[in-house]
Amino acid sequence: MAKRSTRTAPPVRSFDSKIETLFGGEAPGSWHPILAAEHDDDSREQSYVRKVRPQSENQRVLMKAIDSHNLTVALGPAGTGKTYLAVTAAVEALEEGTIDRIVLSRPAVEAGESLGFLPGDMHEKLAPYLRPLYDALNERIGGKRVRQLIAEGTIEIAPIAYMRGRTLNNAFVVIDEAQNCTYGQIKMLLTRLGWHSTMVLTGDPDQSDLLEGMSGFADIARKLEPVPGIAVVRLTDKDIVRHPLVASMLGVL
Repeated sequence: MAKRSTRTAPPVRSFDSKIETLFGGEAPGSWHPILAAEHDDDSREQSYVRKVRPQSENQRVLMKAIDSHNLTVALGPAGTGKTYLAVTAAVEALEEGTIDRIVLSRPAVEAGESLGFLPGDMHEKLAPYLRPLYDALNERIGGKRVRQLIAEGTIEIAPIAYMRGRTLNNAFVVIDEAQNCTYGQIKMLLTRLGWHSTMVLTGDPDQSDLLEGMSGFADIARKLEPVPGIAVVRLTDKDIVRHPLVASMLGVL
C-alpha cells in the first residue's frame, strides 16, 4: 500500500488576513472604505469623544453658519478645515436626531492624472475619490460605526452624476471639492435640497482640476452671497490648521 502523502493542506486564510492582504497597503489603490475600517485602532475609535472647537475666527463663523443656515458655501485654501467641519456638523445633526441620513458627494476628478477604469461596484469605484470624507467620518464616530451606518443606508454615498431628479429631505448633504464641478452641476446639486435638510458645499477655487474656465464654484458663490438665508464663508491662509509650511507655500505658489 502506498504511503499517504505527508504534505499538509495549506492553512485556510481568515477573513481578517484576506482584508490585510487586500487593504493593508500592499496593493496600491485597493483601499476600500468599509473593509479598511476594520483596521482602525482603538485610539481612532474613541477619537470622536473630543469636542471640536474652531481654531480661527473664520472657522468659528463657518461653524455658526452651518448651524444656522440650510445652505452654506465654504471657500478657502487647502487645510482650513472646510470638509472636516462640515462632516462634524453632519455627524452632530445625526446624533441629535435632527436629520435622518448623511449624504456625501464628491466629483470623481483626478488631480492631473488618469487612473483609468476602476474595478468593482459603484462604492468601490468611488472609494479612492471619497477617502477624505471617510477619514473625517472615521475620526468623528469611529470606523465600526461608519461601517454600520453605511450598511444601514444612514450614510449614503451619492455620485454627482446620479443626483439629478432626487429630492433630499431630512438629510445633511456635504458636497466636497465643489471647485471640480461645472456651473451646471452645482446648480443641479443646489436644487436637490429638500425639506428639513442642510447642505454644505466646500471647495478651493484656486485648486480646480478642470480645464480653465469650466469650474462654476466661484461664480456660484458670488451670485449666492447676497441671497438671504444662504451663508457664504470665505476662509484664508490664516485659517490653515495643517503644517505651517502649507500656509507658507500657498503664499508663494
